[in-house]
Amino acid sequence: MKKSIVIKNSHSDDMSCDVYYPMMQSRKLPFVLFLHGFKGFKDWGGFPYMLEKISENGFVAAGFNFSYNGIENEPMNFTRPDKFAENTNTREIEDTISVLDFFEMNQEEFNIDFSSVTLIGHSRGGGDAIIVAAEDKRVTKLITLAAVSDFNRFSDEIKKQWRENGFIEIQNSRTKQNMRLNVTLLDDMEKNAGRLNILNAAAKLNIPFLIIQGAEDMAVSKSEAELIYSVADKSKSELFIIEHTGHTFGVQHPFAGTTPAFETVLQRIIKKLSE
Repeated sequence: MKKSIVIKNSHSDDMSCDVYYPMMQSRKLPFVLFLHGFKGFKDWGGFPYMLEKISENGFVAAGFNFSYNGIENEPMNFTRPDKFAENTNTREIEDTISVLDFFEMNQEEFNIDFSSVTLIGHSRGGGDAIIVAAEDKRVTKLITLAAVSDFNRFSDEIKKQWRENGFIEIQNSRTKQNMRLNVTLLDDMEKNAGRLNILNAAAKLNIPFLIIQGAEDMAVSKSEAELIYSVADKSKSELFIIEHTGHTFGVQHPFAGTTPAFETVLQRIIKKLSE
């Protein structure tokens, strides 16, 4: 079962959200919230399939679009490049907190046991999830998929050109769109460097933490997962490397079906959620 809703963040921006329920729900269930990555969205590839499978195993699971991810009206297309250009890491973190606020306030309606809240984040969304989990005591468990260990992934030369031009452009390999990033993102990374330090946040975590990583990830190296694990509390953390797979565990967009690697990811997620 799926219900689509719209949640407003603290700036009154709309965020599209899908909530997945088990078919039979006679009691309050633990809550799982998924955060997509850079150039991602809630409907990308196998993300809806993942949330469906999580819900089938006895959870209320939700995925949402960050307010400035560039997706609006058309769920699969970047129709708001102006918003994408102005997005920041801090905005995504605050969006996540707004979504948690919404579900806490409406936990009765969605039949959620809000004493059990898990964040799952992919790629940049994994970095967001680590920071939110370190700050927000409502989060009781954390799972990252190919999470970045540092938001600052730009060379000094690129940053110099970025400031001179006021923007940089990146290509969306799927749509071939040249997507602009305004200097807003760079300003945010520098102004809020302390809060946006993913490794510092990971070191502060005192909740169960599962780090899942593809060994052949070309977008986020395995070494980043190892670095996150190196600073985490080993008594509560687990690093799980999946061999012979990459950043999306073999899943493509549009979704053409699951893969053995993605099924392994799902099995590990559901195992961790059920502990």
